[in-house]
Amino acid sequence: DPSQNSITGEHSQLLDDGHKKARNAYLNNSNYEEGDEYFDKNLALFEEEMDTRPKVSSLLNRMANYTNLTQGAKEHEEAENITEGKKKPTKTPQMGTFMGVYLPCLQNIFGVILFLRLTWVVGTAGVLQAFAIVLICCCCTMLTAISMSAIATNGVVPAGGSYFMISRALGPEFGGAVGLCFYLGTTFAAAMYILGAIEIFLVYIVPRAAIFRSDDALKESAAMLNNMRVYGTAFLVLMVLVVFIGVRYVNKFASLFLACVIVSILAIYAGAIKSSFAPPHFPVCMLGNRTLSSRHIDICSKTKEINNMTVPSKLWGFFCNSSQFFNATCDEYFIHNNVTSIQGIPGLASGVITENLWSNYLPKGEIIEKPSAKSSDVLGSLNHEYVLVDITTSFTLLVGIFFPSVTGIMAGSNRSGDLKDAQKSIPIGTILAILTTSFVYLSNVVLFGACIEGVVLRDKFGDAVKGNLVVGTLSWPSPWVIVIGSFFSTCGAGLQSLTGAPRLLQAIAKDNIIPFLRVFGHSKANGEPTWALLLTAAIAELGILIASLDLVAPILSMFFLMCYLFVNLACALQTLLRTPNWRPRFRYYHWALSFMGMSICLALMFISSWYYAIVAMVIAGMIYKYIEYQGAEKEWGDGIRGLSLSAARFALLRLEEGPPHTKNWRPQLLVLLKLDEDLHVKHPRLLTFASQLKAGKGLTIVGSVIVGNFLENYGEALAAEQTIKHLMEAEKVKGFCQLVVAAKLREGISHLIQSCGLGGMKHNTVVMGWPNGWRQSEDARAWKTFI
Repeated sequence: DPSQNSITGEHSQLLDDGHKKARNAYLNNSNYEEGDEYFDKNLALFEEEMDTRPKVSSLLNRMANYTNLTQGAKEHEEAENITEGKKKPTKTPQMGTFMGVYLPCLQNIFGVILFLRLTWVVGTAGVLQAFAIVLICCCCTMLTAISMSAIATNGVVPAGGSYFMISRALGPEFGGAVGLCFYLGTTFAAAMYILGAIEIFLVYIVPRAAIFRSDDALKESAAMLNNMRVYGTAFLVLMVLVVFIGVRYVNKFASLFLACVIVSILAIYAGAIKSSFAPPHFPVCMLGNRTLSSRHIDICSKTKEINNMTVPSKLWGFFCNSSQFFNATCDEYFIHNNVTSIQGIPGLASGVITENLWSNYLPKGEIIEKPSAKSSDVLGSLNHEYVLVDITTSFTLLVGIFFPSVTGIMAGSNRSGDLKDAQKSIPIGTILAILTTSFVYLSNVVLFGACIEGVVLRDKFGDAVKGNLVVGTLSWPSPWVIVIGSFFSTCGAGLQSLTGAPRLLQAIAKDNIIPFLRVFGHSKANGEPTWALLLTAAIAELGILIASLDLVAPILSMFFLMCYLFVNLACALQTLLRTPNWRPRFRYYHWALSFMGMSICLALMFISSWYYAIVAMVIAGMIYKYIEYQGAEKEWGDGIRGLSLSAARFALLRLEEGPPHTKNWRPQLLVLLKLDEDLHVKHPRLLTFASQLKAGKGLTIVGSVIVGNFLENYGEALAAEQTIKHLMEAEKVKGFCQLVVAAKLREGISHLIQSCGLGGMKHNTVVMGWPNGWRQSEDARAWKTFI
């Protein structure tokens, strides 16, 4: 058989390495002549689209080396249009797990809360409750990281990080909602870091730089807030200018800022170890069991010796109306209680942890007291020399304030375009970073409780220890290591947030799923998102005008928790719905972990601040519905649509289980419409009647018959279907349209009546127009046929 011989000939040709450029693959073809292209030498799949015709193997090789750019990215399309000679050599991403994911995550997770608020959280909540707060927050981020790892290992990770991963996996609605929550969280994070930097600057580095001052202790906090607003705005403008001029400088200094953080943390551990055998000398002045501020006191005593004479001390002047011993009217509590000095840092071996185990929540304006110290039961008046509580505290408030210190887990996935192996690096790097930071936070909770006196822990601004940063008092070799280190780290983190947030907004704007954000997709010549940076600065300024770190932190917590909740929800739903394109290769992923992560996120939102939680949910819901309303027709696919399919399938199967009860009966109508020669509906009022008949409930199927052959009349059927659908929309009939092409009208109607509907959703009533000429028909049985 010649055809068999030709195939055998081709096989021998392919096996023989010596004949790489054979003139003819079909050796037994006698009609072959030089240059004759009649017989094809390959099995090309798309012949008309290919300039040169490679063999199938080379075609598949070319397809295998696909790019990791986002589908439909403008840059990708432009790159494809450039001719071979003009193409620039593309840089292959070279970053590994340690440099590309682990260190960025570490830098973003360790932040301002660790240095400025963790000691206060431990002192207020007690070691046990503080440990629980940290553990819950760390579990939340760990479970979210596992879900994120599943998304990262489900196919190619595009450059663009978490927003791209989520939007491409879940469709534009969820992607937009998560992306904007993440953007707002990152923007408020910039405000929080700036406020932290200003607090360190004004309270611990240069207190004299304060513009607004007040002698009244209760009005001092209001003056401080105004200082924060002025300096915060100036700092923000400066940082925005740095980001605007050149991002490369921000990235160059990133390693320096990270080094500051690591040195500061090591200084805390070194100080804790040293305190076990040589505690630092930080005396705290106590009046009875009340803590006194050491900012204005020269000596911790009611009297002092000058030239062998006993004279009143400064402290005496603060509590008595005269500087003389005689005829002075003093505060009752001051008279009945002694002034004593206790050690602020008793050290690791002191056993102070037993006193710090339990919580000590206080309302605003209360005096910080040491419960175990002796005190006369006299009330006395409130004096601004006492250390006072500046904010009413509770467990839920502390959760909201602490949570931002565990965010930043998406820093690694945001660099996915620069990673050598993103699917391997993102899970390992992120989870290792969370384990490291969780260990540091949990160990610090125990160390602070074991080394520092309770009244010092509860003293937020270090008034009792001469205005030092409380963490700094424990550190070795000097408190300034922590002060300088934390100041630079907060500046660095603020710059990173102001760099990342505009790029995220630009990515969302470029996707064009939210039309009014389109203007923020534009950038200047070097790719810097100018408009997005200005919007980010404006939103960050709102955070700075709030001026209090303790009030900005819960807002930021909400947006990050909302983002993490969506990530976990996405993974759990994809797994439970068994979406065909959901095949994560991350070995330790399970839908139950995602569900648990989602539950913890939801619980934390309402625990930390229920009204902020509702506002955040409303914002996310509005974004989702807006994108849905705008009809974001993107080619990413919608993972959540599977939920509708599964729900419909479940409901249809339930309906099949038994005959419907009379209570549940609904008119399920099959409306038969007649079409004229132009494929227009003859009696449109039938739909009005059907709509009124079923009062908006039940099922409506609108059917019609086109007489003819299906292959010939297919186009007409489609056109008629569109006409009927438009009419259904006009008449507000909710239902389905079904057209049948049949040789005879009677047969078509018979097919419709027999086969319409699905399972329990079949019609039980047929509505049709009465025939026009039934009286005039020559056939006497015409009306009987109709009935």
